[in-house]
Amino acid sequence: MIPTLILFGLVFGRWWLATLIVSAIGWPVLLIATGVDSGIAFAIGAAALAVANAGVGILIHRTLWLLMRGITAATRTH
Repeated sequence: MIPTLILFGLVFGRWWLATLIVSAIGWPVLLIATGVDSGIAFAIGAAALAVANAGVGILIHRTLWLLMRGITAATRTH
């Protein structure tokens, strides 16, 4: 389950805010709809973990994007 949200963050990391919002809402809804558990405490906990895991994917995405941007800028100026 955790790799799913990390992958989601990696793929959609360019739109980081929308990705975090969709993760925070979508993951608890998916878990409740599939019958994993229910209740407000579960939904809040699932949303927090979803945002944390998607955030890791976003962080990796943004880091790689900035690294590649720096490499391409450095090669263009020389």
